[in-house]
Amino acid sequence: TSRKRGRMARTDTVLHSPSDPLARALGWFSIGLGVVQLAAPGRLARGVGMSDGKANLLLLRALGGRELATGAGIQLRPRPRRWLWARVGGDALDLALLGAALGNPRTDRRRLTITTGAVAGVTALDLLATVRGRASRSTAEEPTMRARTAITINRPVDDVYRYWRDFKNLPSFMAHLESVEVIGDRQSHWVADAPAGRSVQWDAEMTDDTPGERIAWRSLDGADVANSGSVEFAPAPRGQGTEVTVEIEYEPPGGKRGAAVAKLFGEEPLQQVKDDLRRCKQVLETGEVLHSDGTPDGTKSVRQLEQRPAQPQASTGSAT
Repeated sequence: TSRKRGRMARTDTVLHSPSDPLARALGWFSIGLGVVQLAAPGRLARGVGMSDGKANLLLLRALGGRELATGAGIQLRPRPRRWLWARVGGDALDLALLGAALGNPRTDRRRLTITTGAVAGVTALDLLATVRGRASRSTAEEPTMRARTAITINRPVDDVYRYWRDFKNLPSFMAHLESVEVIGDRQSHWVADAPAGRSVQWDAEMTDDTPGERIAWRSLDGADVANSGSVEFAPAPRGQGTEVTVEIEYEPPGGKRGAAVAKLFGEEPLQQVKDDLRRCKQVLETGEVLHSDGTPDGTKSVRQLEQRPAQPQASTGSAT
């Protein structure tokens, strides 16, 4: 059911290993290196060509603690971009320390040179994993606007279903919708208003059409705004008409910034759907939309500044 799908759409934050195998490998590398630096700093110092003096041993233990924290952070997050950046920063510090050590006559320059080359190679892998993590994060966090609401319309279920089933009727009560052109048995072309005086358009197909019960649709590939939605029809209690439940989901133009701007100016999707359903109720029950000049396009704050009493639209359509 729609209620069940709505619950399934909710997500919880869970700590688990990163999905990128490279990031996961680098996390384990950090943990392993940190263990060695803490447990056997003298052997490690001599192995990389450094002296095993007290200062170097303290430094390696400190770096070992950093490696353990970074490795754990990577392993516990599905998209550990910040921890990967921490590895890049640590690599830069390590390279600077190795460069300084090369000037110390007590060091093995050959081993230090090999170690420096190895650290530079690991740095390149860390940068690659960080860039890949940023790309996947951008895709995964693409904002999706969702809304679900219902209204009771004092008309028989079949009448309400038929009105919605003719998509050309939708612009009569959906304020942001300019036009819908039916181009096939299950396909249609939609044009809608967008912020800054722009318009967006897309082709859509019906994914469900159960007469008198449910209509569902989704946009096709290439849409300016990827979206999907459904409307369900059910007899209202005590024979008071039809209960209409609408659920929509779409990706706002402009991503996160576009979503934030839309909410700032009173175009939050749930409020849009509620306003549209109220207009649908008026069209089907009275044959016209009664509105104030502040609300024909939803709840835009700039329009509400010029609020006026309700009055019929100059041009109205009647329900069929």
